[in-house]
Amino acid sequence: MYSELKSKGLEARLIAFRESPDLVRRTVTERGYVVPSLVDASGEVTGKLYGVFGPPTVYFVDRQGRLLARSAGPHDWASPAARKLMDRLLSGN
Repeated sequence: MYSELKSKGLEARLIAFRESPDLVRRTVTERGYVVPSLVDASGEVTGKLYGVFGPPTVYFVDRQGRLLARSAGPHDWASPAARKLMDRLLSGN
């Protein structure tokens, strides 16, 4: 799904909040994630910018770095409702 949405202009990042870089590398490798990963080991950067308080939380940020939407808790991002949300965000509405 990441590749499909990336071709439409949507970028994604996995942000590891208060996790060690080694653990993040292992997890990404073991689970076969293809989305680029960022590590915020202290929680300071993402906490101040986007109000990250813990995983799993998804943030939709525009190209200017503005927060468009946030969703906490596990979700099925391949569901029709999730795809509708992403299409709406991509269209700018």
